Amino acid sequence: MKPSNIGGQAVMEGIMMRHKDKYAVAVRRPDKEIELKVEDYKCTFGKASFLKKPIIRGVVSFVDGLVVGTKCLMYSAEIAGDEEDEEEAAKNAKLSEEELSAKKEKEAKQFQWLLYITVAISIVVSVAAFMLLPYALASLLRKVGASEFGVTVAEAFVKLALFLGYMFLISRMKDIQRTFMYHGAEHKCINCVEHGMPLTVENVMASSRQHKRCGTSFLFLVMLVSICLHFVFVLVPVYWVRLFGRLLMVPVVAGISFEMIQWAGRTDSKLADFFSKPGLAMQKLTTKEPTPDMVEVAIKAVEAVFDWKQYLKDEFGWEPEEENEEDHADIS
Repeated sequence: MKPSNIGGQAVMEGIMMRHKDKYAVAVRRPDKEIELKVEDYKCTFGKASFLKKPIIRGVVSFVDGLVVGTKCLMYSAEIAGDEEDEEEAAKNAKLSEEELSAKKEKEAKQFQWLLYITVAISIVVSVAAFMLLPYALASLLRKVGASEFGVTVAEAFVKLALFLGYMFLISRMKDIQRTFMYHGAEHKCINCVEHGMPLTVENVMASSRQHKRCGTSFLFLVMLVSICLHFVFVLVPVYWVRLFGRLLMVPVVAGISFEMIQWAGRTDSKLADFFSKPGLAMQKLTTKEPTPDMVEVAIKAVEAVFDWKQYLKDEFGWEPEEENEEDHADIS
């Protein structure tokens, strides 16, 4: 396997794929056509060089992933839903070009505010549910004389139980099943090209739906790293210092987890494979086998931002024959 630096996520009835300074969202419309949108990637925090330093880049990537991912989810929900209703279309038809432009600009600003509010709420809820709540529940053991070390161990088990329980429950939800199928299509596309195969529906369907750089693996690593780092606070005597210390450690945890998962995605070493196994096992819950039409959507998203033919030529010495290219076009 040779890393391609492609990343992505599943959205409503589609896929978002990102490579370098571009990202694309491909969504299957209600009329079964594929809607494709390509945009420039712009870092939320700017282009300062220190943002690319180890650990810091992990925090930046995590927040950026939330912003871009939420934006793509909201866009896909709009495209995958019903078309503009007749009443709204009639109202827009009565507006002048200036009025329609002003209306769209206002809606764009509202969308931007909604996006940032959604991301902020997501971060707060995640920290509260998977960082602070486990500590609060484990702290109840002090009433029966448990030591701080015992509380920290209990916190680790509560944290893992909450995370695994959450993943299991959402994996059982009918509404999320199709999104997980698209998640599988995303992984299969990346695995297909990274293993030196032409990006066709047949090859993608035959590829693995598990990948070491998956967001599920990243979240699982966040849990494990946070558990390890929280033992640092065992000797801290003041409760509030321990609590706020955990909050301050959140960016550090995200940064370390990012570096670990990037390292695992770049190498085929036995050590990387060993550390990747728990995350890969978790992906059995968050990825499902896609259908060929879902794979078609994923391929569209990849091809919009990534020249896979040039990649295969550079990394694997693969030269497509003209007749094969035609066959591939017919398949996909």
